Formats: sequence, structure tokens, C-alpha cells
Amino acid sequence: MRKSRITPREELTTILEGTEELITPEELLAKLERARREGRPLQVKYGADPSAPDIHLGHAVSLFKLKELQEFGHHIVFLIGDFTGMIGDPSGRTKTRPVLSREEVEKNAETYKEQVSRILDVERTEIAYNSTWNSALNFEQVIRLCSSTTVARMLERDDFARRYKNEVPISLHEFLYPIAQAYDSVVLRADLEMGGSDQKFNFLLAREMQKDQGQEAQVVITMPLLVGTDGVQKMSKSLGNYICITEDGVNIYGKVMSIPDSALESYIRLASRLPKAEVEKMLAGLKDGSAHPMEVKKRLAYAITVLYAGEEGARRGEEEFTRVFQAGEEPSAMSLLHIDADAGQIWIVRLICAVGFARTNGEARRLVQQGAVSLDGEPVSNADANVDIAVERVLRVGKRRFARVVAKGG
Repeated sequence: MRKSRITPREELTTILEGTEELITPEELLAKLERARREGRPLQVKYGADPSAPDIHLGHAVSLFKLKELQEFGHHIVFLIGDFTGMIGDPSGRTKTRPVLSREEVEKNAETYKEQVSRILDVERTEIAYNSTWNSALNFEQVIRLCSSTTVARMLERDDFARRYKNEVPISLHEFLYPIAQAYDSVVLRADLEMGGSDQKFNFLLAREMQKDQGQEAQVVITMPLLVGTDGVQKMSKSLGNYICITEDGVNIYGKVMSIPDSALESYIRLASRLPKAEVEKMLAGLKDGSAHPMEVKKRLAYAITVLYAGEEGARRGEEEFTRVFQAGEEPSAMSLLHIDADAGQIWIVRLICAVGFARTNGEARRLVQQGAVSLDGEPVSNADANVDIAVERVLRVGKRRFARVVAKGG
């Protein structure tokens, strides 16, 4: 463990900044003091299930806190939940998640190491996979792990309690998810586990299981949840309201500019990484009306984009936003998509789905009915219309989604 110039208590104060909850400060201080005496870094666990291939700004809230701990000399274990990802985390869910195949999980996990390297020093970060030990458990061992908790304890979880009360089915495999996650902490002998506040139940269950296994209980740090680009629900891969940290500067900048004004405070505090004095000045300006939300949002978008795409990426994002969304011009770069179309004609709803701007026909139809769709700058108002793409056309949906399309063979 590298020697630190600050005391364990000063280290604790720094770690506490920006956290939502620490269970418990006294335990963490004791662990920090012992680590300093023994010259041993704390074992810090952070888990991410590869339910989708992208690490987003919501994850980054915790990753930057992990970076602080890494700079203090502690050992970071970035745990990829390739086993638990096949179960599906029920945290915050109103219904059972679809079960992913091993192939889907492995494919999604492939890029995690490169993505994490954008924030953490991967040379000093252990990348682990929880299939290593969970896949080796036999049924008797699983039963013994289940004895660490009770059904009543499981039903203390808000999400399970609501579903049980509303007679929404809870599958037994969902009860196994927090047990498997808790067992990860036992195997890793975690001193500290960190993650979003929606993971609190799972983290506390790990403390109980560690004690049951004769280990010292891990300290728990929960971080605030970043709201998604919809401004309503938490940023989530499964909800599609996220900004991936590997997107280019144009996309990151544009997506930040698309967030509602009501989400500005959440992004300024959690995602910008701006100095505390500037953060407070921006928020004060929004509150007293001395700062225009659009100008604040531009500063915010630039700051976030710089973190992941650099100054050049942020500059290009700003220029593209100004050109497309303020001057009304088309994006400077759009790949040409070749679409199956009968004699060059295609139903507008099918076209919108084909380019990925809507997931269902119903969603695409609503976009047309809301006046959000145009071809070559001309509004499309009839959701039953067939449109001609025998020659190259520019499809626009909403303010920031463009695609160049042409019929195959066109």
C-alpha cells in the first residue's frame, strides 16, 4: 500500500464527499487505521452486470469514487457479474427481468475492461468474473448459502414488497440474485463494497453472510443515482435512457443537451466533475434566475463530453449542436443505410423501426402523429403513408435523430 500524506480520518472525510450513505463511518475509519498500520490496502469491490455492453454515466458516479480510493492506494476489484447477469438484478424492478443467455452476457462483458480504463488505472485494477466461483457451487452449497437469510428478510426489500402486495409474480430465482451477489463479497473477502443506492439491500445481505462465514463485515458505500436522459427514471441500460462513456463527442454533447431542465442539478452534481465552487455557482444561478438554463446546459454538456471524448470531441459536439439544433442544418456525418423496400416504397412506420428510431410499430406511429418525423425536411403527418426511398433521403425523427436512407439497389 502506498503511503498517504493524509491521516485516516482525513481520508475518511474525502471518501464521504458526494456519497449518499456510509455504513458505517466508524467501521471504515477502523479499517483505514488498521490498513495504514499493516501497510495493507483495503479490498474494494464494485460489481456490474453485463446486461448490455455499455458502461454509462450512472456507473461513472461510482467509478470516480473508486478512482479516489485507488489513488489512496486501495485495491479495486471490478467484478463483472457474468453469472449474476444471467439471473438478472431485480433491484428497482416492477416485474421479472428477461433471463439472458451466457452468450449474450459474455458478448456484453467483452468491452468492459477498455471502458473502465477511461476512469480507473486498469494496471492497478483487478478484473474478476463471478462465474469463476458461482458456477462451481453444487446444489447443497447453494442451499447452505440460502440459510443465511429468510423469506421475511427478502420481502423487506421495497421492490419485492410492492410486487408481493400487488400480486405481481416474484420468481424464486430472483431471491437467489442477492444471495449470489452477497457470496461474491465472501469469496473476495471484501472490506468495502460500493454502488448505487438501489443496491443497499444486496450490500447489507453481504454483510450478514460475511459474518455468518466468520469474516469481518464489509463497509457499504452507496452513491446517488443519476437520473436518465428522460429526466424521470434512473439512468439504465435496460430503459435505454443512458449515455455511454464510449460514445463520440457529438453524441455525448447532444444527449446531455437533450435532458430536461429538471434534471440539470442531478447532472451538475453527479456527472460534471466540475470544481465544487463552480457547481454551487451554477446551481445558485439557476435558482435565482441569473443564469439561463440553456447556457448552463451548454457548459455542463462541454464539461461532461471533455471527460470521455477530450477537448476535441467536446468542441466538435458543441459545433454540431450549434449547426444542427440551433441553425437547423443536417448533421455533418451520417452513414447511409440500405433498407429493404418494395420497388423503392416503404411504410413510414416500418422505415422508422428499420433505422432503429423506434422499437415498435406503435411507438413509430405515435412519433408520426406527434409531428416528430420528416423526410428531406418535409413533415410526414400520415402514419399510414408509404414513402419513396428509391433515391437517397434524409429521415429525421425528433430534434436530434437523423439517418440517410435508400432502398437496397438504389
